[in-house]
Amino acid sequence: MRKLSLVLVALVAVLMVASPAYAQGTGGATPTTPWSVPIGIGLGMGLAAGLAGLGQGRVAGAVAEALARNPGARPGIQLALFIGLAFIESLVLFTFVLLYINTR
Repeated sequence: MRKLSLVLVALVAVLMVASPAYAQGTGGATPTTPWSVPIGIGLGMGLAAGLAGLGQGRVAGAVAEALARNPGARPGIQLALFIGLAFIESLVLFTFVLLYINTR
């Protein structure tokens, strides 16, 4: 429960920082990048990469345990490992692309 409340507080803090960044300025025709955009991109990419790393670690641990229990099923387990890792890594790449698109 403590972790959930910590995550919710962090989420609220990030949303409170992002909200004023998109408010209308006092004038001026020169478009500028708000200071919170690079911070948000860094936080978003860090969060995506960190959680993907945790997921890949759990997948690798489960594969090691499965191979220890049944070494004869190695080809099927190895195929599932590579497909799972590719999906996890593709989520990080999609996050990177979406964050890059949103800055343009």
